[in-house]
Amino acid sequence: MSRITEKEQLFDEMAAFNRKLRSFFDARVAEKGLTLARARTLFALSRRGSLTQKELAEELEIETPTLVRLLDAMEKQKLIERRSDEIDRRAKRIHMTPAGLQTFEDVDAQAKAMRAEIALDISTDEIRVALNVVRRLTGNLQKLSENENEVTP
Repeated sequence: MSRITEKEQLFDEMAAFNRKLRSFFDARVAEKGLTLARARTLFALSRRGSLTQKELAEELEIETPTLVRLLDAMEKQKLIERRSDEIDRRAKRIHMTPAGLQTFEDVDAQAKAMRAEIALDISTDEIRVALNVVRRLTGNLQKLSENENEVTP
């Protein structure tokens, strides 16, 4: 039986943490009538302002048909509205409504409190080291992805 290396443990722990965090956050936002996907949509719109459906699908890394169903549900909740794009009338631009903004602010406050609770006993220096490691891993992954996508003559 082989021993699991620390690198393997790191990836396993990061994946497990991400699953648990998503599940925990999903349960918390459900109290507001949201799903994780709806909350992520509100966070994306708050960061980037109104987006076209195509831009939003790319931002959330989901397929367009999935996004359409998601936006239909959010429109019924009056969290977002679709408006014609001023430049390309065929495109729809997604805007948060006042109710959507209020919901975002509530969920954002809840997310900040949750992060503080989770990281309560972790020092700023430890956070910096972890952040540096995750950023380097992300950069390495990005390089590998770019190398695989290069077309060879």
